[in-house]
Amino acid sequence: MSSRELILGRVRRALADVRRDDGPYEEAVDRGYLREHGDRSVGRTVGLLAENLADYRALVHRCTDGELPELLARLLAGRGSRTVLVPPGLPPHWLASADATRVQDRAESTPHELDRVDSVVTGCAVAVAETGTIVLDGSPDQGRRRITLVPDHHICVVRVPDQVVSSVPQALERLSPGRPLTWISGPSATSDIELDRVEGVHGPRTLEVVLVGG
Repeated sequence: MSSRELILGRVRRALADVRRDDGPYEEAVDRGYLREHGDRSVGRTVGLLAENLADYRALVHRCTDGELPELLARLLAGRGSRTVLVPPGLPPHWLASADATRVQDRAESTPHELDRVDSVVTGCAVAVAETGTIVLDGSPDQGRRRITLVPDHHICVVRVPDQVVSSVPQALERLSPGRPLTWISGPSATSDIELDRVEGVHGPRTLEVVLVGG
C-alpha cells in the first residue's frame, strides 16, 4: 500500500460517520460579518490610511497629480538614488523630473542585478485604510512582484480616493485571485526571540507612500 492510499484510507474512515450535506457551499457558513468598522467619510478614510501607514513606519507624503513629478524627484534625490527601477506601465510623467537612471523591469534580471538598484517606483492596485495595507497585483504600473521585494527602497503611489477602501473585504472585491497579490503593511521587518526589530530582511527597508489627489 502506498503512502497516498494509506492517507486517503484514514480520511475515509474519519469521515465515515459524518452526515452528508448537499447544501450550497456559500450557505454552509454564515458570512454576515461587518464589511467595515464605523461609518467614515472619504476624507476620514484617507486620513485613517495615512495614520496606519505611518504607524507601520512607512513614510507618507501627500500631493496633487501636478506636484507628483517634483515630489518623486525630491524623494529619489534625498535618498541619493542614482538608479530607479521602472515597471513597464508606469506613467512616463511621474519620473519626468527625476535625474536617476531608469532601469527597466526585465524577466532576465537576476536578484544580484535588482539588489544593485537604489529605488523602485510603482503604483498600486488598492490600499486598505483599516489595516494600513497597500496591495500590488502585478499590473503594468506595478511590475513583477520581485522588483518590490529586492530593492531596499520602494516608493508606492496611491491615487486617492479612487484606490482607497476602508476594509479588507472591500479590497478583495477589487482584486482578482488569479493575479500575484502582494500585501504590504509598512517596510519589511522581523524580530528575534528577544524582540529586537530588524528591517529589510525580506523586502525593502524603506517604504514611502505617496497619496495623490486632485
